[in-house]
Amino acid sequence: MGRRLVPLTLDNLPDLPKRCRSCVFWELDPVSGQAALKAGTQELEKEAWISAVLLEWGSCGRVVYVDDVPVGFVLYAPPAYVPRSMAFPTSPVSPDAVQLMTAFITPGYQDQGLGRVMVQTVAKDLLRRGFKAIEAFGHAQWKEPACVLPADHLLAVGFKTVRPHPTYPRLRLELRTTLSWKEDVEMALDRLLGAVQKEPALRPL
Repeated sequence: MGRRLVPLTLDNLPDLPKRCRSCVFWELDPVSGQAALKAGTQELEKEAWISAVLLEWGSCGRVVYVDDVPVGFVLYAPPAYVPRSMAFPTSPVSPDAVQLMTAFITPGYQDQGLGRVMVQTVAKDLLRRGFKAIEAFGHAQWKEPACVLPADHLLAVGFKTVRPHPTYPRLRLELRTTLSWKEDVEMALDRLLGAVQKEPALRPL
């Protein structure tokens, strides 16, 4: 099974699930989000957001492929690019952190370690770019797929609660603590990508 994680761009944005391609929950503040919904411009707003972040800050997501089939994605950016984050009771995200906005893995591909690999890939990217931490708002009463990630999942992949809340705790992953497993991550990614590179049809573009 060939698995690869590819930086999110406007070219592979169509590989996100349809409801996620037109979701601007994080990308716009609540008022602007409602206006986009009424005008039917969510997909255009999503494209504009990704384009702006790519130009101004750089890579802001990864798309996961298994045998060339898109099965998941993760989005992240500094809090200045995430207007919705200020609407949470446990905001703001710390100034030294990048916000893990949302992530999704297609049913049928869950419970295979892809969620952990996604977080490790984001951590490796941000370590290389000089950031100190990743923070995320979790949903403590999560019951079904939504824009806010389940707090239990974040805790399971290494996040710690920094501001408790009965519904929306804010969690943090210190990247300096990942230095101890950074080599393990690199080895895992090398194995992952090495297996892909041996299959010409699956080689990343």
